[in-house]
Formats: sequence, C-alpha cells, structure tokens
Amino acid sequence: MKSVLLVSHGSRSAQTKVEVEALVNRLKKLNVAAIIHYAFLELETPSIPQGIDLCVQKGVSEIIILLNFLNSGKHVNEDIPTFIKQAQQKYPAVKFQITAPVGQHPGIDALFVDLIQ
Repeated sequence: MKSVLLVSHGSRSAQTKVEVEALVNRLKKLNVAAIIHYAFLELETPSIPQGIDLCVQKGVSEIIILLNFLNSGKHVNEDIPTFIKQAQQKYPAVKFQITAPVGQHPGIDALFVDLIQ
C-alpha cells in the first residue's frame, strides 16, 4: 500500500499548519494515495520521523515524501534525506521515494503566470 507524506518546513505561525492540513485534505479527496499525512522539518508537529511512523503504523509498503519546498537547499539536499536514511534503517521493508521540490516541476511556470494574472 502506497502512502504520501507531505513535508513542509514548519513555522511559528499557526496559519501554516492550518494551510498544510487543508492541502492534505484536498489531496485526500483526489485519491492520490491510500494514506496521506503531513509532517514538518522543524518548529511544528508532527516531525518527519513522527509522520513516517504514522504511515508505517497503517501498514504501508511505500512512502512518497512529497516536498512542499520551492527550491533545493540544505533542507532538501541534506536534512530531509538524512531523516529518510534513518527511516530506511528503521523500516527496511518500506520503500521511500523523495520528490523534487515544487519549483523544479515543469508546471510551475503556468502556476506563476496564473498568480501574476
């Protein structure tokens, strides 16, 4: 069974968590995966390890780490992969996949044009 873990940076603003929860709820309605959770890199809960644990507790065999980050950087290139390596050691039977940051998606140009207009 496949799951998605939407990973965001985290913020001291409570609004950020509300927005991430709303995004996850919209994704759930689209039936993109059997299980969809969210997690935060820092400043908010659940943490990435906690989010992975939530997915694994539901019996998943694959977790797609959906990066809610615009561009590459230390968090995308180092911090998050470190969490995933640790999770792979903890859960060797689970397949992990990390998406590219949102800003690398070919549809980002059209999204920005829409925002401008």
